[in-house]
Amino acid sequence: MATLQNRAELKEHEMLADQTANETVASRVTTSPDAVTSDWQAGLPRLAGDGVTLREVQVSDAPALFAMLTTEEVARFISPPPTSVEGFERFIAWAQRERSAGRYICFAVVPAGHHTAVGIFQVCLADRGCLVAEWGFAIGSPFWGTGLFQQAATPILTFTFEVLGVQRLEARAAVANRRGNGALRKMGAVPEGFLRSSFLRGEVRMDQAMWAILAEDWRQSKAVWGARPGRGRVLAFTRTPV
Repeated sequence: MATLQNRAELKEHEMLADQTANETVASRVTTSPDAVTSDWQAGLPRLAGDGVTLREVQVSDAPALFAMLTTEEVARFISPPPTSVEGFERFIAWAQRERSAGRYICFAVVPAGHHTAVGIFQVCLADRGCLVAEWGFAIGSPFWGTGLFQQAATPILTFTFEVLGVQRLEARAAVANRRGNGALRKMGAVPEGFLRSSFLRGEVRMDQAMWAILAEDWRQSKAVWGARPGRGRVLAFTRTPV
């Protein structure tokens, strides 16, 4: 199960996201009791969910991400990942620069009991007011079907809506990517249409589905989850050392 935003392109062995926001975006202050103010441009907070920790991707993650995200089953529906450990190191350095500029964030996924990253979540801010964003994710295939995606996606969405202040979060997934589309639907995303021949993988053009989650819909669903312990909440926000 994997999907990444189509706007991420490979340039000199880096996965680059669309850079439509060219001004620094002010940090948002959340009013949720589950989170605290985060000066995320200075460094991403550490998000702790059920059975998983999400933190800013670090150069030391490059070997593990290279091993997890370059297999055929993971890479078949995402923009081509870097082809070497060094390429991932350059991507991570780029991601940190983009975060500092207020345009993009990248969290590493670290399951409980593990010390290395097994996947990533990305959020690309599509406008200067931080109202519209696009997200994507890729998780190593050994962790498919374990519930890790939903455990990690929940705090990512809470951070996106409550800290970044995003009002509309979009995602694109190849129509043939049944696992990725199913994952988006499970998180409450609504399909809004199809983008014909919009994703090029090798020499093959694929149709994509466009998905979106609105902030108000997420908050309503989170209120329902609150009745069930351990679901839909961010357990901690602590600064990741940079």
